Amino acid sequence: MRTVDWAAPRTPGTGVAQAEGLRERKKRLMRQQLSDTATQMFMERGFDAVRVTEIAEACGVSEKTVFNYFPTKESLILDRLEATMASLKSGLAQPGVEPAEAALRILDQELTAMTSWLDAQDDLAQASAAIRRFGILIQASPSLRAHQSDMMDQFTAVAAEILAGRAGLSPDDPEPQIAATALIGLWRIQFRALSKYLDGTRTPAQVHQAVGAEVNRAAQVIETGLRSFASGTGATGNRGDAPATG
Repeated sequence: MRTVDWAAPRTPGTGVAQAEGLRERKKRLMRQQLSDTATQMFMERGFDAVRVTEIAEACGVSEKTVFNYFPTKESLILDRLEATMASLKSGLAQPGVEPAEAALRILDQELTAMTSWLDAQDDLAQASAAIRRFGILIQASPSLRAHQSDMMDQFTAVAAEILAGRAGLSPDDPEPQIAATALIGLWRIQFRALSKYLDGTRTPAQVHQAVGAEVNRAAQVIETGLRSFASGTGATGNRGDAPATG
């Protein structure tokens, strides 16, 4: 059982795959091999116990080649966050789609990919345990936690920029800043809900339903504010003015 396939697929869609040249395909497959091999080794031995040179040797390439594909050791295992970033950029910029709805679509796609992988495994308990070990691995490594936190900060910055553009504001204004922070917080809700419900006893469908319900509950709390902000009604004039005093 491969223990690194539960996140959103990184292979391109049919149209992209057909247009993909041999060189691009080889690069994509090498990148995936490096990440999958590294993740497997990290989960077996721990993040700090595995050297990049060992990953390179296992894949038959040089250490320099590894860093040509991944700028840091941490990005070898958290590379799927880059796919989330791409989805976030396109989803939030989509005309006519409210920010919360766009975020919920991305989160549901990622959750569906994970639960679909679970459903395809022969041993549900073992597969669930593998995903839990993945989360434990990240939490056990200060450098992985820091990298994940940095990526979440980047998500927030990107979301703030897009939301500000939609509302005609500066990304540094308080409205897009708080809106983006609340929106990206939905990913943290999903992470925590997965650790709660992915216990090996629930079916993949039950996990999907329980996790999705918690994420949607959280989204309802922020949806009204996000909707008014996206429509421009949440921004006030003279934002830089000091409050009047008696």
